[in-house]
Amino acid sequence: MTTRITDDGDGPAPARVDWDAQAAVFDDEPDHGLRDPDVRAAWAERLRGWLPAHPCDVLDLGCGTGSMSLLAAEQGHRVTGIDLSPAMVERARAKLADRDAAFLVGDAAQPPVGERRFDVVLVRHVLWALPEPDRVLRHWRALLRPAGRLVLIEGRWGSVTPVGIPAHRLTMLVRPLAEEIRSEPLSADARLWGREVDDERYAVVAEAGAA
Repeated sequence: MTTRITDDGDGPAPARVDWDAQAAVFDDEPDHGLRDPDVRAAWAERLRGWLPAHPCDVLDLGCGTGSMSLLAAEQGHRVTGIDLSPAMVERARAKLADRDAAFLVGDAAQPPVGERRFDVVLVRHVLWALPEPDRVLRHWRALLRPAGRLVLIEGRWGSVTPVGIPAHRLTMLVRPLAEEIRSEPLSADARLWGREVDDERYAVVAEAGAA
């Protein structure tokens, strides 16, 4: 199964990826599997600052093998994960088998959650690969409860032919949908990636405000 991808207007479209085929090796990347204790601790620390302090309902879109979902569940949150790849979802279910979490196969742009609403929509390295990011963001905003929160972890990767969404562009797209926005640079924290990086990586946290 392949992702739906498009040029976001800031660079070339990425190559199509068969995520079912990648599922078996996906966690080998330090920031995917979070197997290194230092990498895992770094992401847990960041996530603790992005998510509410009290237990809440988190929708993890493009959840992959569930590494971020697991961190959220370990911090006491109830997690629903969505991924287009059945193989990824199978691994996420196994990873969180004893946690308050559920995983569904579906499109991150149109998650199959019906009328459910969430306190947080958490998305890591997914929006850049979806068509019409402005439309997608509006839909994700509609999935939030009053005073809900978007946590968007994105980047602009590569130097010769970079792909992704620059932080300034994502902030501009989110601004009409939120009462408060903060952008947090992540490139300088090598613990998150298991190595030094020199491209743009960041998180945008947007507070939706009361409906």
